[in-house]
Amino acid sequence: MTEPLRIDPGDRTAEEIVDELTAGRRILVTVEMLGQSKEISLRYDGEWYYCDTPTRLHKHSDATEMRECVREMGYGN
Repeated sequence: MTEPLRIDPGDRTAEEIVDELTAGRRILVTVEMLGQSKEISLRYDGEWYYCDTPTRLHKHSDATEMRECVREMGYGN
């Protein structure tokens, strides 16, 4: 199994992030939440794109929705 790609917000574009997910790679984004570092897990299971945060699991049905989420959350430009 491929190691997850670890990034900080803004390291990659939303398009690059979704391309990596679509290719089967999981991405861990390190973010600051309430003064602590937390990891957000982004993944794709072949049908759904997931954005797993410490407080909520977002699920997206296609790459366009996932790109919008990645941009809105500030993980990618």
